[in-house]
This record gives sequence, C-alpha cells and structure tokens, in this order.
Amino acid sequence: MQNSHPVDASSEASPAQTDLRAQLATDENVLCTVVVDLNRQLRFSRGWLALTDLRLMAQDPETGQWTSWPLPGKAPAGAAPALTLHHFDHAGVGTLELHGDGSRLASWRFTLAADVQVLRLIRLFEQQTAPGPDVAGPPDEVALCPLCDTVLPPDSEECATCARELHTPPSTWVLLRLWRFARPYQWQLLAGFLLTLASTAATLVPPYLTIPLIDDILIPFQNGQQIETWKVLAILGALLAAAVVGWALNWARTYLLALVSERIGADLRTATFDHLLELSLDYFGGKRTGDLMARIGSETDRINVFLSLHALDFATDVLMILMTAAILFSINPWLALVTLLPLPFIAWMIHAVRERLRTGFEKIDRVWSEVTNVLADTIPGIRVVKAFAQEKREAQRFRDANRHNLDVNDKLNKVWSLFTPTVSLLTEIGLLVVWAFGIWLVSKQQITVGVLTAFVAYIGRFYTRLDSMSRIVSVTQKAAAGAKRIFDILDHVSNVPEPANPVPMAPLRGRIEMSGLGFRYGNRAVIRGLDLSIAPGEMIGLVGHSGSGKSTLVNLICRFYDVTDGSISVDGTDIRRFTVADYRRNIGLVLQEPFLFFGTIAENIAYGKPGASRAEIVAAARAAHAHEFILRLPQGYDSLVGERGQGLSGGERQRISIARALLIDPRILILDEATSSVDTETEQEIQKALDNLVQGRTTIAIAHRLSTLRKADRLVVMDRGQVVEVGPHDELMAKQGAYWRLYEAQARQVDSEGNVDAEEGRIALATSQVAHTAQRNGNV
Repeated sequence: MQNSHPVDASSEASPAQTDLRAQLATDENVLCTVVVDLNRQLRFSRGWLALTDLRLMAQDPETGQWTSWPLPGKAPAGAAPALTLHHFDHAGVGTLELHGDGSRLASWRFTLAADVQVLRLIRLFEQQTAPGPDVAGPPDEVALCPLCDTVLPPDSEECATCARELHTPPSTWVLLRLWRFARPYQWQLLAGFLLTLASTAATLVPPYLTIPLIDDILIPFQNGQQIETWKVLAILGALLAAAVVGWALNWARTYLLALVSERIGADLRTATFDHLLELSLDYFGGKRTGDLMARIGSETDRINVFLSLHALDFATDVLMILMTAAILFSINPWLALVTLLPLPFIAWMIHAVRERLRTGFEKIDRVWSEVTNVLADTIPGIRVVKAFAQEKREAQRFRDANRHNLDVNDKLNKVWSLFTPTVSLLTEIGLLVVWAFGIWLVSKQQITVGVLTAFVAYIGRFYTRLDSMSRIVSVTQKAAAGAKRIFDILDHVSNVPEPANPVPMAPLRGRIEMSGLGFRYGNRAVIRGLDLSIAPGEMIGLVGHSGSGKSTLVNLICRFYDVTDGSISVDGTDIRRFTVADYRRNIGLVLQEPFLFFGTIAENIAYGKPGASRAEIVAAARAAHAHEFILRLPQGYDSLVGERGQGLSGGERQRISIARALLIDPRILILDEATSSVDTETEQEIQKALDNLVQGRTTIAIAHRLSTLRKADRLVVMDRGQVVEVGPHDELMAKQGAYWRLYEAQARQVDSEGNVDAEEGRIALATSQVAHTAQRNGNV
C-alpha cells in the first residue's frame, strides 16, 4: 500500500492535495489530513496539516511551503526529538501547538469547525508516537460519511460528527421496561389476556368439528347411507355458534387492549416530555430539535402501534400455536411430529435475522431523524433561507438526507425480502410433507379422511400463525429500537439536580455572593476563580468582549448550569440547596434574542404568571413601553403574534419579553442585551422605565452598548472568565484602564460614523484591545 491517504477518496484533488502527494516518499502513507483555516493574525486562510506514518507535515497558509518533523522512532537514533501536541481553545478559536525538547516548535490556529478532525489527528499522532508496534495505515479504500464527507473509520458506516452519542444495539428486552407504564392497567391487560385465550379457543373449535362432519355425515352419505338431519343441523349450528362467539370475544379483546395501549402510549409521551423539560441546557445543546421531536412523536407512535396491534397478534399467535400443537398431538402424535419439522429451521432463521434487524432499525431511526432535522432547521428559518437565496441548497440537503435514508432502508430490505419468502416456502414444504404422510396413513387405515382433513385445517392455521410470528420480528425490532431511543431520554440524569433536602424558599432580599467560581464546558474552562459580591437592590453591568464569560456567568446565576468549582449563594444560601423551580420564580430574565410563543400578546406577557389579571398585564406592558404599540394592533392584547413572534418587529418582541419578565416582579432581574434589538428612541424609553424598575431589585445587565450602563451602580469588566475591573462608571473612566479604552474607542467610532445603529458591529477592534491590555497587565 503506497501513498494511500484520505484525500484519495475525493474524485477531484485540490492543488494543496496534489502538492502533498508530491512531498511523500515512495512507501509513505498519509493517516490523517486537517485544514487549518486561520493564520497567525487570526485572519481566514487555508493551510494543511498531514500526519503520515513517518512524520508530521504542515503547509504554511501564507507561503504554501511545507515543513515536516520526523516522528520519534521513525528516524535514526537521536535525529528526532520527543514530540508532543497540545490542544486548547478560547472564544471560538482553537490552537494546536507542537512541542519538542522543552520548546514550542510550531503552532496553528483554526475555527472550532475543524476541532473534530484535529482531535482525530492528535489521537493518531499519540498512537504513532506511543512505544510499541507501529500502527497500521489506513485501508486502500477510504469511505466518506454521506452527510458530512468526513473520513470514516474502518468498518464503520457513520462518523462521530453525525453520531454525537454512542449507540449501542437495541435489545428486544428493552420492551420489558415498558411495564412501568403498563402497570396501572394490569387488570385491563389481564382481562384482555383472558379474552385472547377464550377467542383463540373458539377459533380452534371449527376444525375439530370437521372430523364428525366428514366421517359421520359426508362419507356415509356418499356411500348411500341415510343421514339424520338433526346431526347435520347440530354440527352446522355448532360451527355458527363458534364463529359468532369467536367474533364477539375477538372484538372485545381488540377494543379493550387498543384502549389500554393508547393510554400507555399517551403516558409514555407525557413522561418523556416531562423528563425532557427537567433536563439541563447542556443536554439540549448536544441534540437536534428534529431528533427529539421524532423520538417523542414517531417513536412513541410506533410503540403504541406495536402494543395495540402486533403485541396482541403475537400473543394470539403463541396461544394458537401451543393450543394447536396440543390438539395435533392428541389426534395423532406421529403426524404432529411431521408437522413440526420446519419449526427448528424457522426458529434459527428468526434468531439470525433478528441480530441484523435490531441494529438496522435503530440506524434507520437515526437517519430518519436527519431528515426531520433538515425540516426543523429550514422551516423556522425560512426567512433567512429566502433572504440569502439558499432554497436550492436546503433542497439539496433534504435530498442528501433522504437519499441516505433510502440507502439504509434498501440494505435492510435486502435481508427482510429474503427472510419472509423463505419462511413461506418452508411452511408450504411442511404442508406438502403432512399431506404425503397423511395420505400414507389413510392408505394404511391408521387415520380416517376426517382426521386428515381436520389435521390439514389445523396445520393451515398453525403455519399461518408461524408465518405471522416471523413477520412480527420486524415490527418487534422497530419497537425495540424506538423504545431504546425513548429510554435514552428517560435514563438521562440532569446536570442540575434537585437537592435531596431542599431549603424552604423565604422571601429573597437579593444578595448574591460568588466565591472561587469556576465552570467548564467539557475540557474548556470558561470561568476561572471568579469572586464577586452583589448587594441587594444593586445594579451591576457586565462588560467584556465576546467569549469573556458574561452570558455563562448569567446562566450560572440562573442555575441553567451548575458550577464546577466554588459556589453561588443568594442571601447566604447556596442556590443548589433550593428547588430549581422555587429559585427561578424569583428571577426575571430578558434574553438577547426574544422568543415568543404562538398565541396572543396577553398570553405571552402572562407566560410566567398564567393567572395574571388583565390589569396586571397592562401595567407590565406600560412599564416596558409596549402598551402604545399593542393598542395599535387590530385586536390589541388579543392579537396573535405568530410563530416565534414573527408578526412583530424585533423591538416589539423585545419589549413584550421585558413585560413578561416584569410581570412576575422578580427580586433578581437579568437583562442579557435587553436593548440590543431596539432603535435609539425605543432604547431611551426603556431606559427611563428601567430607572424606576431597578429600584429595590438586584439587577444584572449585559450590554455591548456601554452607554446603556452609565447608570449602573457598578460595572464589572470581564476577560477570559475573570474579573479585571470593578467600579462605577466615573471611577473606571478616571482610572483610564481597560473600561476607559473600550468606552473611548466605542465613542470615537460612533461619532466618526454618525450611525449609532452600526455601533455594535464596530466594537470588535476595541474589545480585542481591552483583552490585550488586560492580558499584558496580568503578566506584569
């Protein structure tokens, strides 16, 4: 295998890939390639990293020149230093450093979109540099993920990027866990089982009555004997009675079990959704909306169909087979043994196919969730799609996901299409064997024609039920795959747990103490050793560049996440000792991106206090300066806002969200860029309202427009998850430190441009200067 590498999987090689091939030795194999998309000045550029089985290679994004470092153990003794790779990220920028002999040899910058491939390169690098036998290179044929074009590991059909969680094959035994939802209906289920038993017994009566009908009626009549009419009527009446009783029992058990299964399905959906709402925000950060909707919707429907129809059919089939087998052995044991000959082969096939079906159906579920994910992304964002004329792109995304779904289904259908005809063939062969053996027994006068006819009738039902059971394998595995995905949600434990012994929530004063605060997103530290005290009724303004930790700090105060180090206390009590719901009822939150639910304006304002009177709703709207524009709407407070509030402007949505927070009269008010979506005139109105609203209420405000925070009691300047400056506006301006530089740069840019609306777009340069100054002062 020579010069085999992932870039060969592409039909068209880029100039950089062609250049890389020219750098390789004859027997050198590329194990991994990564595109680094930032240069040293953090400007977008395109460079390459390549790991081979002999060295690490890098292309400079500016000059295009290649540099290489031999791997330890791949070069003559002493020629290659011990190499290590160090990976870290901050504010959306990743860094990969190469160290050797105690010094840094090289470093590369990249956006976090390349982070997955960088981690893969580090893993392969560590495998190559670890002591022991060499790691084999990649296979000659490299497969790509059909959804994201990521190079797939050997013998894998999905990548870590698309499958964001480990998927274990579903087991049929997971269906037994549904008993916790069926237990409240155990007596109805018992009645349904007894009805199933009775209806099955009723359906087995007619074949048995064919024995006297043929031996005592038809054959003697054919031989010229006189037939008693009452016998004929008695047998025909018994057949009719068995049919009517069987129909009545079958209807009763079907209706009863259908009602029970619908309630089990409804309870399952409710329990799943209730548990989903209790999970912390980090769970939702790693999930797609379409996938969660598919689990709660289609998966529970599939389980419901299985419980109401197929599980009932399966129980009936088992009873029918057992009872039929007992009758067959009672009639003629040898003929019954011949009847059961195909059974071991069918059982073996069911076991063999089940192993492939149980993994295949879960894969189908995950692929189908990709289709729903495209819909969940595109339909709510249709305005953005049309604004950027990306209809064809989204249509292609849907076609790709749909094609992947088709390919996975085709693979599974190849197995299933061979299985079902084979079972039918075996049952037909078994029926022919029974006919042949039965005719031989009749010729030897060991059984009568009536017995053979009854046997054949029973066998027909026996093999029909056997074939039905084999087909239920598919439905059972689908239900097992769906149940596993449901229990993946129900088994997930929230990272924001309820306290075992909660402290009763007394009326809050609003004092907030943060001591040694630390928080990490995975391996990335966002808050480090933060200490801050906020007095009751004090207004705090959080200032800092993007990624400095302002929003994360607010999320920790709201307890959307739990701290990893230190503690947050309110009125001297750790917030983790309060129940989550009681604590959050004392917090009013206005998000940077206002979200409104489909409904009326009054319903959205009263979302946090559903029982609020119209007078309270109007008062909150007046305080948020929303009352005037609401009255101009056709139905006033009863006007529908549309999905996600699309019927209102951005500033109007923001004022509705402010009114929603004010209605609950919180002791702690958090404004996360609360005025970012409003014009200058509206911002001034809201600022006037806030001057009255913050009195006696602990307020934490985040804003990039520093002019909105002049009246804050104190300003907290953050950088890299730490507090670098604290003080009132005038004091910080007098110090001429980080805050002064940020404020002056922002004021100069606004004045020179004469356009306040463009202010936020021009803060990036100033914030980078603040970060540089803070870092320099910290080093000094």
